[in-house]
Amino acid sequence: MTSTTTGLWKQHSGNPVENYERFFVPTIGTAWASALLDAADLRVGERVLDIACGTGVVARRAAEQVGPSGSVAGLDLSPGMLEIARANTAEIDWHEGDAAALPLPDGAFDVVVSSLGLQFVEDKQSALREMHRVLAPGGRVAIATVGPTPPLFAVLEQALARHVSPEVAGFMRAVFSLYDPEQLQTLATDAGFDDIDVRSKVLTVTLPAPAEFLWQYVHSTPLVAAIAPLDDAKLAALEHDVVAGWQSFVRSAELVFDGNTVLTTARRRKG
Repeated sequence: MTSTTTGLWKQHSGNPVENYERFFVPTIGTAWASALLDAADLRVGERVLDIACGTGVVARRAAEQVGPSGSVAGLDLSPGMLEIARANTAEIDWHEGDAAALPLPDGAFDVVVSSLGLQFVEDKQSALREMHRVLAPGGRVAIATVGPTPPLFAVLEQALARHVSPEVAGFMRAVFSLYDPEQLQTLATDAGFDDIDVRSKVLTVTLPAPAEFLWQYVHSTPLVAAIAPLDDAKLAALEHDVVAGWQSFVRSAELVFDGNTVLTTARRRKG
């Protein structure tokens, strides 16, 4: 391993959840949160639930938009994510739980939102039905996902398959697995929603230089557990292949990521 690789690997080591808040949220997380909340069109005084809230970037922004007369709750499976969320914002009502079995009452919210989380829920149909259940009549849902796999992350997926394992590379496929408009339309329809709209827009995000972003991303995701045991030579080879493959995405020493966000909005009928 080169000294540069060693330095970057060690520099970004530590708690993956803290790294997620430090590195992922300000770039990709914030971009998707903004697109989602634009689609949700929140209003002052509304009651909002953020599902798969992570460390709370969407919930925090939603709280600003609904104001003191509104309320925001966030739910996530990860106690570590919620610990960071609570430390950042005590005013939001944070819950640990499964999106497919929400520990929340019927009709308790005017809006349900979820950014970059539904693709990881095993029982997506149950998750949509639960969103419908906790909405008040006339309430609405807004979901942001991402896909298909953009070329920049295809480079990373292929390098992981070569240098780690195809199973580890499968994480990247999971990230970008929920984007098909027909699938999303069917999920929402079968859950009982009306006024369903599925649309896409490309978001452009500026990221750090290739080697730096590689290790920031790895240390902010479940990938770190699989990559940490690699020896120095394998880590260096992984970095070399990814950095070489990312050169065509570099502008002024920074990576430029174009990702297709898929925004699904729908409404629970009033009657």
